Amino acid sequence: MAQDPWLIVGLGNPGPQYAGNRHNAGFMVVDVLAARMGGRFKAHKHRADAVEGRLGATRAILIKPKTYMNESGGPVAALRSFFSVPIAQVIVVHDELDLEAGVVRVKLGGGDNGHNGLRSVTKSLGSKEYLRVRLGVGRPPGQMDPADYVLRDVPAGQREGLRLQVDLAADAVESLIVEGLARTQTRYHGDHRSAQ
Repeated sequence: MAQDPWLIVGLGNPGPQYAGNRHNAGFMVVDVLAARMGGRFKAHKHRADAVEGRLGATRAILIKPKTYMNESGGPVAALRSFFSVPIAQVIVVHDELDLEAGVVRVKLGGGDNGHNGLRSVTKSLGSKEYLRVRLGVGRPPGQMDPADYVLRDVPAGQREGLRLQVDLAADAVESLIVEGLARTQTRYHGDHRSAQ
């Protein structure tokens, strides 16, 4: 019997003006995974760019919703249904204010912590019980509004650290698929900081 595929969702905002934003960390990770697969994103009828391929021996579909962040859930739910993916094999990759920049963490379920993309995905899927790969971006300096902070490009001096963090998060996605949650948490919840 064929194995159920995995659905890996990168959260971000579409369009070149957002490409370098902290809020687009999820898009950056699925771009790395697509390159590892040797695949290219193509427009899918369900308001997303998608690429299908294999990560290791496992069938996986990578998606980038073409809606804005706060409406990400519609395309995610539609593609989960289209590809018949069990909720336990959905991985959502996103930026996380409550983790320091450079940190990568994985977890199953939980709240949205004010993240509009997660809120939309949870509502549309009708469940919180999906896997998350979280890329720490830290809290904004001073009195800066968190929304303004995540919608700014990463400063030039931090881009190499971000690139390493994105690679680490892509590794974490592959680890979740191959080794499962417990082993992946053991591996990534030590003191992993990509900036060092």
